[in-house]
Amino acid sequence: MRLRSIPRLGIPRHQQGEECAPRSGRGQAVLAGGRAIIGSRRLLQEVAPLKIKKVGIVANVEKVKIAQYAKSLKEWLEEKNTEVFLEAQIALKMGVRGGLKWDELTSKSQLLVVLGGDGTMLRAARYVAKHGVPILGINMGSFGYLTEVNLNEMHSALELILGGKFTAEKRMMLTIAIKHGKTSTNVGDVLNDVVINRGNLSRITELETSVDGEYLTTYKGDGLIISTPTGSTAYSLSAGGPIVFPAKDLIIINPICPHTLTNRPIIFPQDSNLKIRLWSKGRGATLTLDGQESYQIESGDVVTIKKSKYVTKLILSPHRSYWEILRSKLGWGGLPSGAGKRENA
Repeated sequence: MRLRSIPRLGIPRHQQGEECAPRSGRGQAVLAGGRAIIGSRRLLQEVAPLKIKKVGIVANVEKVKIAQYAKSLKEWLEEKNTEVFLEAQIALKMGVRGGLKWDELTSKSQLLVVLGGDGTMLRAARYVAKHGVPILGINMGSFGYLTEVNLNEMHSALELILGGKFTAEKRMMLTIAIKHGKTSTNVGDVLNDVVINRGNLSRITELETSVDGEYLTTYKGDGLIISTPTGSTAYSLSAGGPIVFPAKDLIIINPICPHTLTNRPIIFPQDSNLKIRLWSKGRGATLTLDGQESYQIESGDVVTIKKSKYVTKLILSPHRSYWEILRSKLGWGGLPSGAGKRENA
């Protein structure tokens, strides 16, 4: 069997050494002990070969008792001889000096632990992606599609992760630019979705859409959701979009309340280049990134959306699969009448 070098997905590039891990055929990632992860989570799934010694902590400071939880986590990590760095806001909330800004935090950390919900994870992803640091989400929100580890599982999960026994999965991101007149501005990258919504007045937006330079259609309605597979269980799902396995690289266009009922969601290849021109007689429209940053666009403006050169590296829960998380969050799992308890159900 031929072996080839692969990057250490779990460790940032600036902290990688010279060793490499082998990969087996058919897209399997091989653990340090030789056990293979079957490729249902695709080629981009690999396992960190080194132990984690430097951890950054980020948190949603609006959560109840968040300072208490963050303090407890910091002390637990330090007992494991792990160097801990705090993001500036949570350090201030805890009354601790030495909180770091995002760039410094990510440059010093091998792993970022996020205490909060999916909104906190999305914010962290936009700051962290360019540094290549893997993220572990501890769910203190409600849905928790991205924050896969529950609070009561935090220590048991981190025991494995600190020892290098974890799988980090690359998640595709989108990059967005707005062209106003002759000026084009790159406004950022998203992990979930970019949404173009009508303005405050109840007027239909007309969104002339082309793919790779070829005209597709003009969507007339309340707006458009352009989503990654990770974002397929967010706003897009509420608007009737498909659930797409998050490890795939695809782009989803989903119209919001289209005037033409035959306008349905479409899934495009990862290398598609989307251009959307707004035509509106009202006050323009709002473009929103991951539900957290917004920009006003005017009639005639063009929004370009394509695959980002960055990815978000999410550490998967060692306790449950994606399907178990999906089934739990969406309330699935009822057994047929009279059936006994099914294994893994």
